[in-house]
Amino acid sequence: MVNFFRFSLITKLSISTSLMLLLFMALFSYISLEALEKLVLEEAASDADKLTETLIKTTHHQMLENDQKRVYQTIREVGTQSGIEQIRMVNKNGIIIYSTKASEIGTFVDKSAEACNMCHAGSVPLTQVPTMSRSRMFHDRNNKQVMGLAKAIYNEKACYTAPCHFHPPTARVLGVLDVVVSLDNMRALLDSYRYKFSAMTVFVTLLVWGSITLFTQTLVNQPVKHLLQHTKLLSRGELNATVPYFSTDELGELAKAFNSMTVNLKKARTELEEWAKNLEEKVEERTKEIQMMQNQLVRSEKLASLGELVAGIAHEINNPLTGILMFSSMINNDSRLDPVMKNDMAMIVRETKRCAKIVKGLLDFSRETPPQKQLSCINTIMDETLALVTNQSSFHDIIITKRYDENIPSVLVDPHQIEQVFVNILLNASHAMPFGGDLTITSGTGSDGVFVEVIDNGCGIAPDNLEKIFDPFFTTKETKGTGLGLSVSYGIIESHGGKIEVESTVGAGTTFTIRLPLDAEEIADNGSGMNNQLKDFCS
Repeated sequence: MVNFFRFSLITKLSISTSLMLLLFMALFSYISLEALEKLVLEEAASDADKLTETLIKTTHHQMLENDQKRVYQTIREVGTQSGIEQIRMVNKNGIIIYSTKASEIGTFVDKSAEACNMCHAGSVPLTQVPTMSRSRMFHDRNNKQVMGLAKAIYNEKACYTAPCHFHPPTARVLGVLDVVVSLDNMRALLDSYRYKFSAMTVFVTLLVWGSITLFTQTLVNQPVKHLLQHTKLLSRGELNATVPYFSTDELGELAKAFNSMTVNLKKARTELEEWAKNLEEKVEERTKEIQMMQNQLVRSEKLASLGELVAGIAHEINNPLTGILMFSSMINNDSRLDPVMKNDMAMIVRETKRCAKIVKGLLDFSRETPPQKQLSCINTIMDETLALVTNQSSFHDIIITKRYDENIPSVLVDPHQIEQVFVNILLNASHAMPFGGDLTITSGTGSDGVFVEVIDNGCGIAPDNLEKIFDPFFTTKETKGTGLGLSVSYGIIESHGGKIEVESTVGAGTTFTIRLPLDAEEIADNGSGMNNQLKDFCS
């Protein structure tokens, strides 16, 4: 019993749309028919008014000659036309002096009747009344709907100066000519239009219902049925079925998402099955990962106390390393060295150099390497950096546009450190555009010195990460990167008395702006700013 009243999606959509359309069509038909009826009534009243005006003008000369016989004959002949029910002439005293219905002649007209109350509603009769106000609709003795229109016969100059001059000049209205016409033709026309509107409403409703049903069946119902069937298969654990791609619209995207979900579910189930088979290995692996994370947390805590010692330790280690490297190199090149020890000494030299490289990295991170400043052109440093990095594979599909200010002044910087900053920023830009893009480099002079802008149209940086990109060890690269590149770059620029700024929009790109001062004086505390940042990070 429940399923009997359960309508399908196509039925609900078709019924609701058809009902709404039927409602609007019915409302439109009602308004149209009302407007048409009003227009037809106005036209009928206008025709009746023209007929009375024609009769008055036609009988004007006979009235001046007091030829009542010809006047009545004219009215009688006009009254025989089709659609004219009655014509009567009423004098100013309300007596019907002539009518196409002979029984009314000589009788009085009731001034309070519907035909007279517009003019005689007040104490003084009105002499000028609009056409529609002078018309009235009523049913005659045969219950036929008719329209009556009364038109006043005014006392013109020719009337009271005529030889008969029955009326004094002070009289304004001599009488009324009342014409009653049939509305049968109008009602037949309205009924015809009403039938046509009704038929059109039904036809349009059926046409729209059929069209909606057809298109919904093709574009919505069938795809939804495929998706429903696929969902039932998934609920039974059958993950090998796929939904056919039947369109490129939202339902097609939904089918694609269903297929992707099925693949992911199948993959997840396979992984779960594998995990069930190798539970002990997975537990052990996870334990190791947790242990590694704990160790990393421990190292992060230790970093707070070791950060301030990094620079001093690096300097202290550099001295003995230099001695070890120098003497081991001398011994390795000494001819008196036993050939058996040759490989061992070579290993000592190699490992010593590796230690020196590690110490240099610590010095770079601690920002304690003093910049070797000299007057340099930023444009030249950027060109040398581009020549160094553009040969890498990550730059193959990137279009580089240079917008240099050729009149940019030289600045007092360490060209090697500034080159390191440019390398870090350019490599980050190339990594943000793995499938190619546009890289625009702009240089110029501002109020606070020279600046260099590096603009890419890559993936951009999320707002939550934008404030962290200069923090040590912060990186969004999963497979590479230590998180020190931008941190080191920040320290280098600050040690030069400059600023490094970043603006980014996800999906639109990133802009790095490097500003360097033009002041040639040495900055008193070259590394204090970055050291404070390191201390803040470690605390």
